[in-house]
Amino acid sequence: MNTLKVGDKAPDFEVNDDQGNSVKLSDYKGKKLVLFFYPKANTPGCTLEACNLRDNYSKLKEQGYEILGVSADTEQKQSNFKKKFDFPYPLLADTDKVLINAFGVWGPKKFMGREYDGIHRVTFLIDEKGTIERVIDKVKTKHHADQILEGL
Repeated sequence: MNTLKVGDKAPDFEVNDDQGNSVKLSDYKGKKLVLFFYPKANTPGCTLEACNLRDNYSKLKEQGYEILGVSADTEQKQSNFKKKFDFPYPLLADTDKVLINAFGVWGPKKFMGREYDGIHRVTFLIDEKGTIERVIDKVKTKHHADQILEGL
């Protein structure tokens, strides 16, 4: 797994969101972006993380950040997840794992003694010029917004 690091240029991408709209990194040029990768919609840890960001959305916006969530779930699953929990930010459906692989968050994982490949829970803070300014790879799902805000 070759995860992008601080100082790396974020790769441009084009992926559909939960509504089927095309979303590109270039859409966020001149804006700061929280790009958070999560393993699977509607699972306990992913729900805690996404809801924590929802509950702190206004604080993150006050700091100038837009938010995008990314998993390999389908547009329909992302849409259902967003509606169920009323997320104010888009969820990207990276079913082909183009964005997931570009940011280097796909790789070996262990769960209950079993090894498999999957999406690692990693968040990238991207500046207005498209450069990665921070990587959070030890995400605390219940307090993720605090982790983002404490470094600002």
